[in-house]
Amino acid sequence: MNVIYRGGIIGTGSYLPERILTNQDLEKMVDTSDEWITTRTGIKERRIADSDTATSDLAAKAAQNALLNAGLEASEIDLIIVATITPDKNFPSTACIVQSKIKAYNAVAFDISAACTGFIYGIVIANQFITTGLYKNILVIGAETLSKFVDWQDRNTCVLFGDGAGAVVMSKVKEGYGVLAQYLGSDGSGGDTLAIDAGGSRNPATFETISQKMHYIRMDGNEVFKFAVKIMASAAEEVVKIAGINKSDVDFLVPHQANIRIIEAARKRMGLPENRVYVNLERYGNMSAASIPVALDEAVNSGAIKSGDNVILVGFGAGLTWGSCLVKWE
Repeated sequence: MNVIYRGGIIGTGSYLPERILTNQDLEKMVDTSDEWITTRTGIKERRIADSDTATSDLAAKAAQNALLNAGLEASEIDLIIVATITPDKNFPSTACIVQSKIKAYNAVAFDISAACTGFIYGIVIANQFITTGLYKNILVIGAETLSKFVDWQDRNTCVLFGDGAGAVVMSKVKEGYGVLAQYLGSDGSGGDTLAIDAGGSRNPATFETISQKMHYIRMDGNEVFKFAVKIMASAAEEVVKIAGINKSDVDFLVPHQANIRIIEAARKRMGLPENRVYVNLERYGNMSAASIPVALDEAVNSGAIKSGDNVILVGFGAGLTWGSCLVKWE
């Protein structure tokens, strides 16, 4: 009898820098307050990488933790996908740098760029490779050092972002488990609402781009918020529909950690109690592609996610992009 396989998550890992930057610290740096940040975002503190720590350093440590959790050696990994918008360099890819750091010399390696939705895009890509049989064991990593691209004089953005990395190992799992449904979307017409304007071929680095602070994150907060409130909830509902189950069958939600009001809107639309949604936003802020895998690792390690649970991973980001996947936890 043939056993039907699909891609699933067999190991999780994360890594956060040690330095903590609190809202009280930010009060001394920019015109803001703990009360203002907390009520509007839900963030209390975030982690900040040292000046000599790059995205690949965080990614490699998260990957090693995920490998340990999965019970695999780096030599058993066939593919490494790193989702990041803060790569070490334009090239080579951060994934190739991670491959060297963890000595996964049998792995193919490449980066993807889908901002805060990057980890979801990575899961969907990895799942295709597994279900077709091309690769067996895949590392999907979301890693960012956003603090290096933040204008610390811009109170509208500097309070939001933090650094970190999360990783999963994906492999074949038995029928009925793993990725049951997946959903991705993009709307490039909204790309100008959240961007870093310089450093690419449109605006290469010059004295002018540096003096005009074009290498920092720029965001139209109101437009991004309106988009996010609508799209994260609808993306969660859409993947449930694709899976052919009911919202009442969903056991746990791991959302992108950008804003507590956005998370609450999605939670209410899904009809989930607070203890079935994982939130670590207050401790880490928005870590872009790292947010979901770090939250997933913590939820699994805390025992909040159990075998047999239907778990939704959902996010949105610059691009504009959005995505979700429904995983039956093994």
